[in-house]
Amino acid sequence: MALRLPRPQRIDVWASLAGLLGGLLLWGIGLGMRPADASYVVFDGRWPVLLPLAVIAGCELLRRSAPRIALVTGTAALLADCLTRGSLATIIMYTDLMYAAVLYGTPTAARLLPRLTALLTVVGTLVPYALWRVPEALLVGLVIGGVAFTPASTGLIVRNHREAAEAARLRAEQTALLAEMDRTQAVTAERARMARELHDMVANHLSAIAIHSTAALSLDDEDASRNALTVIRENSVQGLAEMRRLIGILRDRADDREPAATPTLDGLGALAEGARANGLEVVLDLLPDAGHDVVPPPVELAAYRIVQEALTNALKHADKGPVTVRLRRAADALDIRVVSPYGGRDAPRAPGSGAGLVGMRERVALLHGTFAAGPEDGGAPERPEVWVVRASLPLANTPAGATAAATAPTFRGGTE
Repeated sequence: MALRLPRPQRIDVWASLAGLLGGLLLWGIGLGMRPADASYVVFDGRWPVLLPLAVIAGCELLRRSAPRIALVTGTAALLADCLTRGSLATIIMYTDLMYAAVLYGTPTAARLLPRLTALLTVVGTLVPYALWRVPEALLVGLVIGGVAFTPASTGLIVRNHREAAEAARLRAEQTALLAEMDRTQAVTAERARMARELHDMVANHLSAIAIHSTAALSLDDEDASRNALTVIRENSVQGLAEMRRLIGILRDRADDREPAATPTLDGLGALAEGARANGLEVVLDLLPDAGHDVVPPPVELAAYRIVQEALTNALKHADKGPVTVRLRRAADALDIRVVSPYGGRDAPRAPGSGAGLVGMRERVALLHGTFAAGPEDGGAPERPEVWVVRASLPLANTPAGATAAATAPTFRGGTE
């Protein structure tokens, strides 16, 4: 089966033509490298010079596509040229073949050729001088170094620079990819934060509006309808205020800057009063020292939002009965427990999507705490089953932007 050589590139074709035409020009004017009467000129005359010239010009066509074949064939042509009167163009094209073999060849060839040519240069310098004992013998090594070692070492230097540039380009692409991944993660985290804030700010008021508007439509009592509309108006105003606060957060360009109206644990009393106005029987069981002066701000905000969402879920899903909110400070954590009546209701008073529990888990996970929510035994005949929300928020070494995933057990029933 015949060997199919690769197609040469355009620049190699021009290099081959330039070398061939230059060699023909030197041959035409009779300019050779050696005198005709030299002892090492085996093939005398003008015509033998053309064969090595043509062969090495053909090798120039393969300098990029098949550098190893081109170098081996070119070396044979150079040795044949040494037995003739010689051509300068043949030597110049051979140096280009050596350079291309190191630059475009395999990594093994790129490592071995400079070493091999360096060894040949040393041998070509010492052996002739040891045999002939004349200074002119040193020129043999000089010629070998100029024809073989110099282009090989130059090709190695250029190859190393190209590989370093390619490695730098790959590192830049990887850095850009990592930056894009970080940007995407930051955008995703910010969207999740916005979703939590929007849900926690507005869901409570909208749930109350939905419940009381349903009551106003279903009751014929004028006083009851007026009371329901009053509650609807109050929740609408409060919801608009919360929306304005959220819009202020989104428009604020300062990094990690919270408005002055950020909720604190001191506002749990007002939160409970609002829930009572919406029809919940809320019982607060708070520590005297659970205020914002002893609790880190991230923990304080998360605790407030968890209690707020738990009361919102109780407003939508819980049966009649007291809803107990209990906060306790342990040695290194703030424990939250919200207990509401569970069961006895065919359908919730307002629709839910489950986003509330997801938001609570995310808030607790950002602080590396623990969270659980689900039905439990009420321990009393009048309350056979209750819905309990538990959260434990670490107080020490509170992370500023932790993104660890929250893990929570799976419970039956109740989504939000």
